[in-house]
Amino acid sequence: MLAPPNPNQLMQTQRTLAFTPKEIYAAFADPTRLAAWWGPEGFSNTFELCEFAVNGNWRFIMHGPDGTNYPNESVFTELEANRKVVVRHTCMPYFTLSISLLPQDAGTLVVWQQVFDDAELAQNIRPIVEPCNEQNLDRLRLHLQGNLT
Repeated sequence: MLAPPNPNQLMQTQRTLAFTPKEIYAAFADPTRLAAWWGPEGFSNTFELCEFAVNGNWRFIMHGPDGTNYPNESVFTELEANRKVVVRHTCMPYFTLSISLLPQDAGTLVVWQQVFDDAELAQNIRPIVEPCNEQNLDRLRLHLQGNLT
């Protein structure tokens, strides 16, 4: 059994979205759709490679609202259709992102859990990452509503 993550390395948010797990999972599984909503408010993406399969590579550049480019490289390490997406970020900052989709009467509870390799780094960037993760969920909701394409 795995030990629980060090709280200093963990950032987690959760939200119930009025969509089925299948609808939410599909927004991850289609690279065109994922590129449309992924990232915080004001960001856009250029995907170089998005192999949505276990051990598939995901390379993209996030373009910040100020024009700064943020190269990202990840690997999809675990995929359970309509239930879970796990991504290992393989460039700085190193972390594992687990997204669980739990059916609820009102839709789906999305549990967004990010565990950073370095606790000190995690604490330093927490004031940036936590609101950005909330914005990412905002953008996912807007995309699913048809308001962000």
